[in-house]
Amino acid sequence: MECKFFKLKPFLLSCGRIAGMVMAIVLCAWGGYWLWSPGMNSLPMETRDLKNGIWLGHGWFADDAYFRRNPDRKAARFRNPAAVRKLLRELKSRQIHYVYPHMCPAQPDGSLPGHDPSRIAAFLDAADEFGIQVIPWIGGVLDESARIHDPAWRKRFCISVGDLLAAHPRLAGVQVNVEPLPDGDAAFLQLLAELKPVLAGKILSVAAYPPPTRWHPFPNVHWSPEYLRQTAVHADQLCVMMYDTALRYEKFYIALMRSWTREQINAVSGTRCELLFGLPAYDDADTGYHNPAVENLRSALSGCAAGLAGETKKSFTGFAIYCEWEMTPEKWSVWNKYLPDHANQQ
Repeated sequence: MECKFFKLKPFLLSCGRIAGMVMAIVLCAWGGYWLWSPGMNSLPMETRDLKNGIWLGHGWFADDAYFRRNPDRKAARFRNPAAVRKLLRELKSRQIHYVYPHMCPAQPDGSLPGHDPSRIAAFLDAADEFGIQVIPWIGGVLDESARIHDPAWRKRFCISVGDLLAAHPRLAGVQVNVEPLPDGDAAFLQLLAELKPVLAGKILSVAAYPPPTRWHPFPNVHWSPEYLRQTAVHADQLCVMMYDTALRYEKFYIALMRSWTREQINAVSGTRCELLFGLPAYDDADTGYHNPAVENLRSALSGCAAGLAGETKKSFTGFAIYCEWEMTPEKWSVWNKYLPDHANQQ
């Protein structure tokens, strides 16, 4: 037995050394992550001249059929003039300049969904009072409700948009949102080109996608800088959806936001297109692609603050919050921490 032990002793010592090295590497990695500060957590950003936006729910423009299909969405909440004014007054106090009311999905033939013209008119009355620009959020699911590769669908979609703007000329424009949408899709650029004359100088906004990243290798929800630039040439405004990364560690998300901020500013530099960074304020914890403990207003704004440091901002316009119906007093407090001028104007 003693002889066997002496034969095993070098092996055991070697295993011990390997285990020690592994433990040292783990401790160094943990310590490095703890010390790493990719964002600027305590730095408030310069907020003068920012024009921010926020996505709104479907109920503000919805017709009666929508509320019959969704009895839990109380029509009175959306149709009370006092509620509309309260919403827009509060958003104005946060320096929200653009609101994007939901008007998705499009119909299979390209028509916009049902809506209530009287509700749109009342909403626009309040928006005029507070100096807020209203840009309906339209589009749908690629190749289902948004059949952008079908010329007939695109034609009907453009006609429907033209009819909406003719009926409500105070609308500031429309925002096109197609999900998912792979990088380089030529049909989407064609759709934007066909929409442009219909808008006749109004804002053509796009819910765009952030650049590719090794942390989230899904090309149907990431656009190369080249495609971002091509889209910016066709559009007047990009609202880049900087979330749904499936990351599990907050600092990696902050670092990604810092990198995306710089990449996107460079991508659209020299164009006349506005650039808004879409920020997550929702809590879809069970989806697998979004962890609200990682992706939230605090981490997103921290990364953006770091990315904007030293930048001339160029086409950077502001931030777009997704979404209004998920905002809470605590989340607005985070917003005010990073953009303190907002709090001073309340």
